[in-house]
Amino acid sequence: MIIDVKRLIALKKFVGEFEESYPAPADKLILPLASVEGDINVKGEYEIYDDDSVGITLKISYLLKGQCSYCLEEAERNVEYVYDALFVPEKDDADNYCYNGIRLDTRPAADDAFVFSQPEVLLCKKCAASQQ
Repeated sequence: MIIDVKRLIALKKFVGEFEESYPAPADKLILPLASVEGDINVKGEYEIYDDDSVGITLKISYLLKGQCSYCLEEAERNVEYVYDALFVPEKDDADNYCYNGIRLDTRPAADDAFVFSQPEVLLCKKCAASQQ
């Protein structure tokens, strides 16, 4: 999702929401024998600050399917994850996401949220019940 920061500032829309869906990047899947069924759904809120930095809260959701990490039976899990990111117009900021001061692309933050949201193991219902 591209956010046109300069346009939003001109319109005095300093806070807002956005939504998008995109295919899961296969190179960012951590679990072997797992895949995302459908798209990654992203709902987000932005706030533009006085210094033109932009705070973004992303809520991603998707269905992870694959083989159970314990018994290799079919397994699936609905994953939801909230991720906060700060986009800054400076290039020398290694702690935050950078953008060109005009438009920013939320995809790098959404991809990072996707990586961080993945479970270490995927369990079928039977194995998940035995873990409790």
